[in-house]
Amino acid sequence: MCRADAWPLEKARAANNTSITPAQLIVILLGACVQLGVTGSAAPNCVAIGARTARWSPELVGDDARKPRAVGLAGWQCDLMMHAEQLNPEACYRALQTRDGRFDGRLFVGVISTGIYCRPTCPARTPKFENCRFFPSAAAAQEAGFRPCLRCRPETAPNLGSWLGTSNTVSRGLALIAEGALDGERTNVEVLAGRLGVGGRQLRRLFKQHLGVSPIAIAQTRRVLFAKQLIHDTRMPMTEIAVAAGFGSLRRFNETFQRLFRRPPSALRRKTVLPLPAGSVGAIGVTLRLRYRPPYDWPAMLVHLRAHAVTGVECVVNEVYRRTVQHDGQLGTIEVGQLPERESLVVTIRFPSVRALPTIVGRIRRVFDLGADVAAIAAHLAQDPLLAPLVAERPGLRVAGSWDGFELAVRTALSQHLSVEAARRLVSRLVRLCGTPLPAELCVGTTLTACFPSAANIVAANLAPLQMPSARKAMLMALAEANLADPSLFQAPTTIKDTIARLRAIRGISEWTARYIALHAVHEPDAFPAFDIALRRGAAGVDAQRSSPAGLNDRAEPWRPWRAYAAQHLWAADAALQSASSAALRQMLSSSTS
Repeated sequence: MCRADAWPLEKARAANNTSITPAQLIVILLGACVQLGVTGSAAPNCVAIGARTARWSPELVGDDARKPRAVGLAGWQCDLMMHAEQLNPEACYRALQTRDGRFDGRLFVGVISTGIYCRPTCPARTPKFENCRFFPSAAAAQEAGFRPCLRCRPETAPNLGSWLGTSNTVSRGLALIAEGALDGERTNVEVLAGRLGVGGRQLRRLFKQHLGVSPIAIAQTRRVLFAKQLIHDTRMPMTEIAVAAGFGSLRRFNETFQRLFRRPPSALRRKTVLPLPAGSVGAIGVTLRLRYRPPYDWPAMLVHLRAHAVTGVECVVNEVYRRTVQHDGQLGTIEVGQLPERESLVVTIRFPSVRALPTIVGRIRRVFDLGADVAAIAAHLAQDPLLAPLVAERPGLRVAGSWDGFELAVRTALSQHLSVEAARRLVSRLVRLCGTPLPAELCVGTTLTACFPSAANIVAANLAPLQMPSARKAMLMALAEANLADPSLFQAPTTIKDTIARLRAIRGISEWTARYIALHAVHEPDAFPAFDIALRRGAAGVDAQRSSPAGLNDRAEPWRPWRAYAAQHLWAADAALQSASSAALRQMLSSSTS
């Protein structure tokens, strides 16, 4: 049996023939510190030879020294993103010993004596240091030959994959894979790379460089972990779980679980759980827990969703968000609530096709910004005296995403020069005019009645009943036609400038509208609509000086690459100021009348 090399720091120094400075102390989540290695190819990766043996494979780690994000990143954040995959074993083992939940989702440990990989919070007895191999992602651990732990369940760890590395292409690729971009017979890495605007070879190189594994390995791990979560958390029959997770056949599903867990998938489910009849999942629904990294400002998220809710399409009732969904011509509903004691959102999906589950779950993660590392973002933004008190007041504030890029673009375009409430009423009339009605059985006990109209529905509709100015009608029609001509219009291109340029090319789309769409629809974390009046009011309320759009843009440079989160804090500050002003005015009027 081959014993893995422990690869101490002394060997790393010898390999580079250079002196290594003391490892940086990195603030991670409420002041926790972690030590990261700073060498290049000397920091090796680990590949398993079999279930219980492993060896180091330094050639899997790229020699390229990646540059940090250009402006505004604190040194510790650059180091965190540059060297996420080059985890320092000693520091990781200390996190494992303390079972510190603040590292959950940041690293995974493979144990060569058992062939199992775990989260750092696993309740099992801590293995010996020499038996531990550390990985930046579950996919890297599984690619190395380790199988998921049945106790700590790596599939339930917070999904922070999109924050690994500095490549925007990798982050967008991970988001597409999470929505099933590599599932199905007609999908492959070349098709995925085309959607991202790069070649297949380049995409494989970027994934290897930033995550240590290929896109296919990421997709395979996602299938296994999603299937495992469905087995544990639902009563779905095994045949439907195999389909939902993206396996090509039931046979491949069974073979994969037999190879990884040495037992059939049905053996992982508790014997007391009775599976639902085949075909009943769409009516009864599937309930899942989606983990996030705390803090999470759930009340602020609901305030945003309630203020923008389109009548008939979505609603917020009793701290639960509900909306209609449409995918591949089929209709369904979702509802999302919070389980703060479990650091999770609880999601119930009612949809006739189980194949759509990965896409629906991926969109829910995007809408509720579950992949954000808010602690790292807050630590960066709090370095600015303007934002520090706002971040301290709302440490769990997140950027709400959109369910569908075209839907958000329409809502944003129609809201130009209108109040939020007036825009909401106008969009609700559009839904009544050309939205897709929801089946009667899905409308029982809820105010949901229709799905948001597609681009084709809008192009075919007579918009005269909306009583809009002709310029606004022309803009809406141009937006729908542009989306039909280019279905990838709302998939983020290489840079935010490209996103805004493509949107500005559509007739009637202003700079403010383009930046707002980039922020919420494309979910660009560095989007910053400096033209927004409320944003400028929020900044003025903090530093007592109203900035011009150009001045606010300059002021926001140090906030890169997370200016979208800074904008969210400024909007929240403006809303608080407006509410306080209204309350003071009401009190003054009341005093004068009495």
